Amino acid sequence: MTEAVEAPGRRGAGTGGTQVVHRAAQLLRAIAGREEGATVAGLAAATGLTRPTVHRLLTGLAAEGLVERSAASGAWQLGPELYVLGAVAAHRYPIRELAAPSLRRLAEATGESAFLSARRGLETVCLARVEGAFPIRSHVLYEGLRLPLGVASAGLAILAHLPEAEVERVLDATAGARAQWGPLHVPERIRPLLVEVRRRGVAVNPGMIVEGSWGMGAAVFDATGAPAYALSLTGIEPRFAGERRELLGRALLAEAHRLSRELGHR
Repeated sequence: MTEAVEAPGRRGAGTGGTQVVHRAAQLLRAIAGREEGATVAGLAAATGLTRPTVHRLLTGLAAEGLVERSAASGAWQLGPELYVLGAVAAHRYPIRELAAPSLRRLAEATGESAFLSARRGLETVCLARVEGAFPIRSHVLYEGLRLPLGVASAGLAILAHLPEAEVERVLDATAGARAQWGPLHVPERIRPLLVEVRRRGVAVNPGMIVEGSWGMGAAVFDATGAPAYALSLTGIEPRFAGERRELLGRALLAEAHRLSRELGHR
C-alpha cells in the first residue's frame, strides 16, 4: 500500500556487499509488513527495486532459510531461520513478554483488540495483539505492520511525547508516506491531535485510516524516558464514543504506566 519509510541505517546504503545487505533488509521488512505474504511484483513496488533484483535476492534469502514461498498461495513469507534468530535475540528485548499481561487485561476489560507497537526510527511497528471478545472488529492493524509516525493512535501517542523540534522533523520527513494512508494525515489535522494527547495522555485516531474504524493509544516509556512503545485499542466508532471513550483511556493509561515502570521508567 505504501513505500517503506526510512528506518535507522537506510541512509548511505553504499555499494557492493553493503548495498546487497541493505536491499535484503528492505525486502525482509516489506515481507514482515504484509500479513498474507508478498509477491515479487508487490515487493518491487514497495522497495523500488527491479523485479529481477527482488527475485535474485529472494532466491538467496530462501537458500538461507530467511524467507520461504507459500505452497498454497505462492506468496513470499518470512522463513524459519528468522524465527530461530528472533528467539535467540528475544531475551535482550523482552517487551512482548512484559506487555502480554497488559494486552490480555485490556482485551478482557474492554472487549476490543489490544496491540503493542514499537518505535523504529520514523515508523511504528506492530509487535503483538490480543483479540477482544466483541464480535465486530477493526482489521487495520496486524503484527508486522509498519506505519509512519503520526498515523494511527500508537504513532500519534509516541509522536506527541517527542520534543517539538523532532516532531516537526518527523512530520516533514514522513509527509509522503503518511499521504499513502489517506488524505487526512496532514500536519493541520495531526497537530491538534498531538495537543490533545499532551492534555489527556491518550491519543485518538478518529477513523483517519478507514472510516468508522477508531483507535486509542497511550505511550510507554523506556528507562531513559523516551516514548519507545505504545499500547492501543481498535474497534468500530460507536464503541469509542462518550463515557466509554473515557473508560478506554483510563484503562490504556493504567497499563501504559505499569509497563513503563517494568521497563525502568520513573
